[in-house]
Amino acid sequence: MASIKKPSVDAVLVGFGWTGAIMGMELTAAGLKVLALERGENRDTVPDFAYPRITDELSYGIRGKLFQNLSKETVTIRHTPADVAVPYRQHGSFLLGDGVGGAGVHWNGHHWRALPADLQLRSTYEARYGKKFIPEGMYLQDFGVSYDELEPHFDQFEKICGTSGKAGNLKGQIQPGGNPFEGWRANEYPLPPLASPNSAVLFEKAARELGYHPFPQAAANASRAYTNPHGAQLGPCNFCGFCERYGCYMYAKASPQTTLLPTLMKRSNFELRTRSHVQRVNMSPDGKQATGVTYIDAQGNEVEQPADLVVLCAYQMHNVRLLLLSNIGKKYDPATGEGVVGRSYAYQLNGGATLHFDKDQPMNPFVGAGASGHAMDDFDGDNFDHGPLGFVGGATINCINTGGRPIQQLSLPAGTPTWGGAWKKAAKENYVYQTSVGSQGSVMAYRDNYLDLDPTYKDAFGQPLLRMTFDWKDNDMAMTAFIGTKVEQIAKAMGPKHISMGFKKKGEHYDVRPYQSTHNTGGAIMGTDPNTSAINRYLQTWDVPNVFVMGASAFPQNFGYNPTAVVGALAYWSAKAIRENYLKNPGALV
Repeated sequence: MASIKKPSVDAVLVGFGWTGAIMGMELTAAGLKVLALERGENRDTVPDFAYPRITDELSYGIRGKLFQNLSKETVTIRHTPADVAVPYRQHGSFLLGDGVGGAGVHWNGHHWRALPADLQLRSTYEARYGKKFIPEGMYLQDFGVSYDELEPHFDQFEKICGTSGKAGNLKGQIQPGGNPFEGWRANEYPLPPLASPNSAVLFEKAARELGYHPFPQAAANASRAYTNPHGAQLGPCNFCGFCERYGCYMYAKASPQTTLLPTLMKRSNFELRTRSHVQRVNMSPDGKQATGVTYIDAQGNEVEQPADLVVLCAYQMHNVRLLLLSNIGKKYDPATGEGVVGRSYAYQLNGGATLHFDKDQPMNPFVGAGASGHAMDDFDGDNFDHGPLGFVGGATINCINTGGRPIQQLSLPAGTPTWGGAWKKAAKENYVYQTSVGSQGSVMAYRDNYLDLDPTYKDAFGQPLLRMTFDWKDNDMAMTAFIGTKVEQIAKAMGPKHISMGFKKKGEHYDVRPYQSTHNTGGAIMGTDPNTSAINRYLQTWDVPNVFVMGASAFPQNFGYNPTAVVGALAYWSAKAIRENYLKNPGALV
């Protein structure tokens, strides 16, 4: 393996998805020479996502053409520290993106701001319910940044994405038709909501009649033609039903390719190198400063890339693994509770009901978009009284019609044979009349849910794999049981002929086989105390001030929301601090 040393750059970005594109835009605008290293391939709307190639369910939906090759690198997973972890060999529970755009290519476009209380969760619960309400072993923590501080950056990211939606709280005034529980916003969404499919119309009517507050799901799927602040043009969504697991051939779904790269790739002070697999962050002899990174290029050469500033912009798990491989920050030890890198891994606990209707109520599931439908926030965050219920957290409840693809999205009533003539007959009779009501539940961080390096398994380059130790806790099960009663209530009110409920029950374990969400969080969490967080409120590592860490690895616990809007807002928040403060006086910002 040859060793090569490249000329130094001002900033190197590790990973080139949403946060890599955002940091690339912001740092090049500040005059820095910026290099992005992406281990996957270069991809763009044309030719990679062109129609009809992209609407190949077997290649993209089943075989995961846009996902990470797990035979070269994966994670190992176990339920408790006493178990032996085994490799995650097939994409099931979560989908690890690969290539330019990362998971920002194959997401659905659900665009949620955090609730104000979500960002200050420990303070909120202690003030309302008392410290004893928080279970022993639960690591509840404030983010260290407030909603008011992030609001301009939420707004900025919505304008970049051309987000479609309806405001529920404009400058403190509750707006009809929007989410009355959301934090205040300075501006309306850039575009009006997507059109609602029949399933969402029924959901909205049922939820409102039950006294709840449904609203159109905010969507990074353009409802109209739109030009964003950088001049990137998005076309209107045509409800083709190929969003999650697919790139968008209509230029309608916000992604780095459709919103930022048309401008960034033209800048003379920006460079992208693909098929460049970063191995570690290189450190000065005293371990107090990063000097750049080392990566393996497409020819198998080991390349040293010096840089004054290192920004980790990879997926949550990869950011944590790089910190561990580079010995940046103290590794978390669940036995003592000390250390910060790997601490507070969290996920989401989802459930739902599948509904089948009579022939007078066609749902037409083939007419769908990644975020087309309605949601409600009545039982999310701290929007309801937890005192009598005895659990922390909550969930959003929604009726979203993402599509009706025949392999993955055909659902038949319970008891239907899985093959043969009876299966064919049931598929023909039920396909047009099916929909679902789902919930997306928060999961808190716990002392014994964490990430570290596996002592046994290695990747294709001989480096230890990341090991995940995770399982559901009693609090999670209590939350989802409560939410299940609300989902069933709404589903019945929609008037289907058949309902199948799907919620976890106490005693069940985390199962990696079925897809749940690609909303993994934690491991390099942000905060105001270096004893309990790996990065400060500006996403700067406490120990190495010229290393910043983007993404959902910063979340101290998980929401009942999709994380992308928060990830984007935090990236803009961090970039502002780098541009206005760090570059003038490099060093610790806190």
